[in-house]
Formats: sequence, C-alpha cells, structure tokens
Amino acid sequence: MSKEAMLRPREVAGMLGISYPTLKLWIYKKKLRTIKTAGGHHRVPEGELDRFLPRPSHKDAKPGELRKNFRQISGRNQLVGHVVSVRTSGFLAEVKLNIAGQHITSIITAEAVREMQLKKGDVAAALIKATEVMIVRV
Repeated sequence: MSKEAMLRPREVAGMLGISYPTLKLWIYKKKLRTIKTAGGHHRVPEGELDRFLPRPSHKDAKPGELRKNFRQISGRNQLVGHVVSVRTSGFLAEVKLNIAGQHITSIITAEAVREMQLKKGDVAAALIKATEVMIVRV
C-alpha cells in the first residue's frame, strides 16, 4: 500500500487559493483534517484536498481527463519546456516555463492549473497565439 503524501499548510493554502491564516482557521475549526508531526506541526493528507478542489463537469471523467486531448491543436507556435514555478493566488496562477534556458511566463486560471495537475518539474508547452501565451501539459 502506498503511503499518502503529507503537505505543509502553506502549500495547501496556495493550492486552494486561500490565505494561510484562513487555512489555519479551517484546521482549528476542524473543517480540514490534519495530522500532527512529532514536533507538533500540522500536515494535510493529500487525499483531504479532494473535498475542496473542483470536480470535472462530466460525471465519468477522472481528474485531468477533460484536458487530455488539448495537445492536438492547430497552433504551430508550441514551445515545449519544463515548469520552473507555479504560483496560485485566488482565481489566477502564474506559470513559468524554462525553454532552452529562456523563461516564459503565463497567467492562466488556477482552475486550469488544478485540472492539469501542473507542478514544478512537469513537461509543458507554451502555445503562443498573437500576444497570448497558453500552457498545455504534455
């Protein structure tokens, strides 16, 4: 049986798009289940986040499945690289890609980041259309 990942409260606050003080309040009011370390620090089991993250709109779709065919697109300006950072704040997220030593930054919705399960180190493509840059998980 695989051991469930334990996340730090600040990481969880970023993933949920809420402030750290709000997350701590949820922990104290038992809205969010945590486990305490030997040193008394809170850790959130990764599975606990499922209750708070949006579910796909299709009944039978699994997380991330709604976007699995997005790579099949006519846009020619697709630059593939590695995710350097993902910062989520409220409804928006900033995604930075390293493409051949150059960084490209895109502002996309936090929901898109959650649907793609995008994180540092992932391979992704920047799809460039005029002045807009969209991120495609590869």
